[in-house]
Amino acid sequence: MIVKIITEDDELQQAMQIRIEVFVKEQGVPLEAEIDEFDTINGRVAHVLVYHHDQTVGTGRILFMDGYGKLGRICILPTFRKLSLGKEIIKALEEIALDHGLDQVRLHGQTHAEGFYHKLGYQTASDVFMEEGIPHVLMVKKLILQ
Repeated sequence: MIVKIITEDDELQQAMQIRIEVFVKEQGVPLEAEIDEFDTINGRVAHVLVYHHDQTVGTGRILFMDGYGKLGRICILPTFRKLSLGKEIIKALEEIALDHGLDQVRLHGQTHAEGFYHKLGYQTASDVFMEEGIPHVLMVKKLILQ
């Protein structure tokens, strides 16, 4: 398993295909809501791909906000879930946040994944709210700058 920061357009397209498979086809999120202005390779966002035996199977991204990193679009193809790859994506995104001098990360976690994020040190910081018809909660984690 390897987690790689996306630097090429073809890698970004692979990440988009994974997101379409998970969020659009599996969860019913409209394509126009899934793809947004942050789906580029630029200084305001970083995307990662996770590889399992040379196959791209998961992705995530971090937006660099004022004073914190906002994690999002974290997903793993169904066949590869339960391999702890989601944990590796989160760790990689947190490392990117630290590399950018950010000591806090936030995310909108789907409620079914709330326990997963708690195990990684995230705290629930909101009541349940809906995004694209899916219940979410705001989750936050304080990072320790090295």
